[in-house]
Amino acid sequence: MKVIVVDKNNKVTNNIEYRLNLFIEWAIYMVCYAFVLVVTSNIFKSLYIENFWYGLIAAIILYVLNRTLKPIIVSLTIPIIGVTLGLFYFIINLGILFLTDLILGPHVNLNGIFSAFIISIFISVMNLLMQNIIIKPLIERCEK
Repeated sequence: MKVIVVDKNNKVTNNIEYRLNLFIEWAIYMVCYAFVLVVTSNIFKSLYIENFWYGLIAAIILYVLNRTLKPIIVSLTIPIIGVTLGLFYFIINLGILFLTDLILGPHVNLNGIFSAFIISIFISVMNLLMQNIIIKPLIERCEK
């Protein structure tokens, strides 16, 4: 199946260009999220990330888990999320973070449940700020 993409000027763009642009956007997201993880590990002593490259691998693993496993968990726990007025969503984020810690072994270490809960909230807020302040304007500038 061939995908034909029409841009703002009603010009047909090349499928390869479209895929390359999507990959570049994804790579920008991953580098910025890895930066957030490394900064978070420097702020909080309960989170240890060995270096930037393991931060990048952790960001990719978090991305994959958030796209695959998290929607399943959220759909199964909708009543709990509703009863807790959305606070259980942070517990799901915490579980995904601990799963990433388990996958990467000694290169990423997350200690303590309460501090990990605070770290997961901090990472969520920092990702939101990073996306709105840096990533979206950068992507919009590159599209012009």
